[in-house]
Amino acid sequence: MESHSRTAAAGRTGVDTPRAGRVALTFFFRLAELWGLSAEEQMVLLGGIGRSTYFNYRKLPEVRLGRDLLERISHLMGIHKSLRILFGDSPSAYDWVKRPNRAAPFNGDTALQRMLAGSLVDLSDVNRYLAAQRG
Repeated sequence: MESHSRTAAAGRTGVDTPRAGRVALTFFFRLAELWGLSAEEQMVLLGGIGRSTYFNYRKLPEVRLGRDLLERISHLMGIHKSLRILFGDSPSAYDWVKRPNRAAPFNGDTALQRMLAGSLVDLSDVNRYLAAQRG
């Protein structure tokens, strides 16, 4: 029995803990504030969660988040990191997501419009685009 519990503990990544969930949510809500996102936009970026879940998350509980939600926040962290590398502390690092962009994959839309399509792939595409831009 003891070897089973050691194996289970060894399989934990550290990102699936309630504390890691709180850290991820803290980052997300701070970024949402910097980007000036509405509650509805935030709920979409978090995977289309319901209002009650959203308002519970706003309280920043220690909660184990699902893989999809952690992956979404991870992409947003990557997007934020790339924007900070590209623009530093300038306001452009925060309003870029709301500026129309002719480059693929945006085709005249904003990065935020692309991300609000709701798919994990949309977040991934924006993250990849920015990572390529920063080199």
